[in-house]
Amino acid sequence: MEEKTINLVTKQVAGVKPRQVKASLELLDEGNTIPFIARYRKEMTGALDEVQLQEIATSYEKVSELEKRQQTVIKAIADEGKLTDRLKNAILAAEDLTTVEDLYLPYKKKRQTKAQKAKAQGLTPLANWILTFPAGELEAKAAEFVTDEVPDAQAALDGAHEILAEAISEMATVRAWLRGFTRDKGQLVTTLRRGGEEADERSVYQQYYDFSSPIADLSSYQVLAINRGEKEKVLSVKIDVDQERVDGYLRFRLVGSHDDSPAVDFITEAYRDAYKRFMGPAISREIRKELTEKADEQAIKVFGENLYHLLMQAPIKGKVVLGFDPAYRTGCKLAVIDPHGKLLHVAVIYPHKPAPEKQRAQAEGQLIDLINQYHVEMIAIGNGTASRESAAFVAQTLKKIDRPVYYVIVNEAGASVYSASEEARDEFPDLHVEKRSAISIGRRLQDPLAELVKINPQAIGVGQYQHDLPEKELSGELDAVVERAVNQVGVNLNTASYQLLTRIAGLNETIAHNIVNYRNDHGAYQSRTELKNVSRLGPKAYQQSVGFLRIIGGKNPLDNTDIHPESYPVAKKVMKEAGVDPTQLGTSAANQQLKKLDWHQFVGPDAGKETVADIYSSLQTPGRDLRDTMPAPLLRQDVLTIDDLKPGMKLEGTVRNVVDFGAFVDIGVKHDGLVHVSKMSKRFIRDPRKVVAVGDIVTVWVESVDLDRQRIQLTMVEPKEQAVKS
Repeated sequence: MEEKTINLVTKQVAGVKPRQVKASLELLDEGNTIPFIARYRKEMTGALDEVQLQEIATSYEKVSELEKRQQTVIKAIADEGKLTDRLKNAILAAEDLTTVEDLYLPYKKKRQTKAQKAKAQGLTPLANWILTFPAGELEAKAAEFVTDEVPDAQAALDGAHEILAEAISEMATVRAWLRGFTRDKGQLVTTLRRGGEEADERSVYQQYYDFSSPIADLSSYQVLAINRGEKEKVLSVKIDVDQERVDGYLRFRLVGSHDDSPAVDFITEAYRDAYKRFMGPAISREIRKELTEKADEQAIKVFGENLYHLLMQAPIKGKVVLGFDPAYRTGCKLAVIDPHGKLLHVAVIYPHKPAPEKQRAQAEGQLIDLINQYHVEMIAIGNGTASRESAAFVAQTLKKIDRPVYYVIVNEAGASVYSASEEARDEFPDLHVEKRSAISIGRRLQDPLAELVKINPQAIGVGQYQHDLPEKELSGELDAVVERAVNQVGVNLNTASYQLLTRIAGLNETIAHNIVNYRNDHGAYQSRTELKNVSRLGPKAYQQSVGFLRIIGGKNPLDNTDIHPESYPVAKKVMKEAGVDPTQLGTSAANQQLKKLDWHQFVGPDAGKETVADIYSSLQTPGRDLRDTMPAPLLRQDVLTIDDLKPGMKLEGTVRNVVDFGAFVDIGVKHDGLVHVSKMSKRFIRDPRKVVAVGDIVTVWVESVDLDRQRIQLTMVEPKEQAVKS
């Protein structure tokens, strides 16, 4: 791999060195997956994590695209016989596509322009003569170019003007300066488009009816909101720059000290026209495109981070859960699920209007009977239509149960998509779509990761403007996030669904199905090595996947750790030296023995420092689940309404979504409250994700309540009067 390529990738990825980039790209080129490299090839990459490796892979794609375009442009110019060594070197030295395109612009084949027509009429010598800032009269010289196609001197000068304007607009250095000036000093201005007033219920763009901001200060959510407002024909958008500064630069660059020549005014008109017709609009489009791309990247990053934290929420283990899919007219669908996710019972109750009074009266008793019959311990209520009314109904009902039963509001985004999918039909062919949805909601509380991998990540609403984002890039990021989460947690080989297995490094849908089919045909896996018997699972797939697959209670206790089989010999040496029986791994006695050991003595050719450190840690935590350290869901027994909220009220809530300008927090009423980024801390916070993540349990205070608009403003900064009282 060329050193230039490695250096370009290194520049684009923060915090990495060329040798790390080189090693990572070589490992990827050999067919290794990012989770495998991050976990089991730390010595080679300098312990880069999955996010850094993904950035390296993405940057490499961009650099490869740049290098491919450079070669295409060089060949195109060479085919015209106009390529010089200087131009070729400039193209090869370019570090972005914009610079390459600027250099290519004068040689690019175009549709017939006024300048090309003037060149065909033989007016290029006149334009070149004017550029010498002659002392003579321009009209007299222009008269020499009168022909049948050029009827008079003015026509000749008009043609020369077009040639100069086009040539100036194609000057790479001029375009580069103007682009940089616009980017650094320009203003994005938005106004209400004539006839573009919104309906009252959609007045989401009101703050942009008369808006101006330096381009450099625009946030990604502002850019995306403005783009949508423009697309919906509510807003008009333009970029303003200081025309005097632009004019001053162009005069300095193109006129310089030539003040006495009659050509000065002519060239001044040419560069002003070049900016007005060509460079200004083109650069505005480029800047808008650049802003959009950066905003898209940021929004995709936000979506990815939120999804990761949603997937990594702590599971509720060992509990009988009742999934509760709320609705009004069609009734609330209920699904009782055992501690292992197995469906025990489905039912429908009608606790809300417009159901008849008789059905509403029966609903409470029906729910109590289900809770008692199946010893339900948790109720997972979907956060869709009728969610808060259902929470109020459940809270009232739980007061009549003589043991602790809690409810949790669960994000149900995408549940209906899954319920109507082929996978759901295969799993529950005899159930109606809505009843499948209740099962999905319940399972999301038991194991969010295992259930959410069944759903297209784009259907899980934990971002901003996701429907406006480029689908390919968004899908790629979200797939990478899901893969990262699944592989960091690992899966139980004997219970995992094929959807979950598909997300394991090195496996695809076909192999995942084959793993499940082998398990169905031969019974539970007793050893990781049995995977070698699975159809289509070759040596590479085995190498990449096996470390992320766990076997609980199998023949080899090491199979319930994230130690790769290639490192079993080292792990056995560590256990032998510590005097630990493999069957006792994870016990306090075994851990005490391991802690007495200096694990550094095992570092050598077979295992580097990072690998041995991981082995040593894994031996002490077999079967570990990273999610156990994450915040547990907020359990509730009572319910609030928005009418109960008063400024200064202290509450606990669950972060449902994090966006550039703050976080939306579920505090147990119908609408989530917003904690603006400025209300997250006493100190200045630029990025809300540095403070909170999806799934976090946070303490908030009510700042204001707008009952008409159903909006709740929250703060995470304790009000002074509250602090004094406490």
